[in-house]
Amino acid sequence: MKTFVSSISQNEFQESEKVHAKAIRKSIFDLIKKDHPQFNSKSLIAVVELNQYREKYIADYLIKEVGELNDLETDVLKTLQNHETITSKVNLQWDRTSLTYGQRLADKIAAFGGSWRFIIIFGIFIFVWMVINLVFLLNKGFDPYPFILLNLILSCLAALQAPVIMMSQNRQEEKDRERAKQDYMVNLKSELEIRMLHEKIDHLIVHQQQELLTIQQVQIDMMDDIMKQLKKK
Repeated sequence: MKTFVSSISQNEFQESEKVHAKAIRKSIFDLIKKDHPQFNSKSLIAVVELNQYREKYIADYLIKEVGELNDLETDVLKTLQNHETITSKVNLQWDRTSLTYGQRLADKIAAFGGSWRFIIIFGIFIFVWMVINLVFLLNKGFDPYPFILLNLILSCLAALQAPVIMMSQNRQEEKDRERAKQDYMVNLKSELEIRMLHEKIDHLIVHQQQELLTIQQVQIDMMDDIMKQLKKK
């Protein structure tokens, strides 16, 4: 099996991993040359090493644009390096945001309090309350007109329901922020993968052109040999 020696690490790699320095994009080439001054257009590098510098270039780009890498961007870069899907990372973060019993209870109460079922049940309760006191007890029952006890119950219910709904809304805002973070991570990784794809396509095009030029040169050499043999005859 043919191998070659990398110009930056001096390690041996398979021939299929070989990349010529002149086939590397200038921005990546400058980054490699910064770490290895002896690196030139005639040097060789392995695809694995080239990918490491591509990832480094992307990280440097993010630092330059944003100022520093936050936790979300670091997670995205890790998924790129480990060849993971961003959805697994997102689901893991979402699972860690476990709800307390009070938060779950607030969500259920708010969901029930904002439904037609609650409105219908509470309307029936008020109607039955008024009928019992006015018709059956002839307005001499436990809460005669103008229903002071009923008004007190309604006021207490409204006073308790308002903070519960506020707690549920706060939970919804937390969910919205979490979804926004997830969307940002997915979009960021998509952009970075597109950049990586452009790098690989550019490398593939240049590599194919080099192969075609090599084949043409070999064909020219063969033609020269044939012409020399014909002249000898």
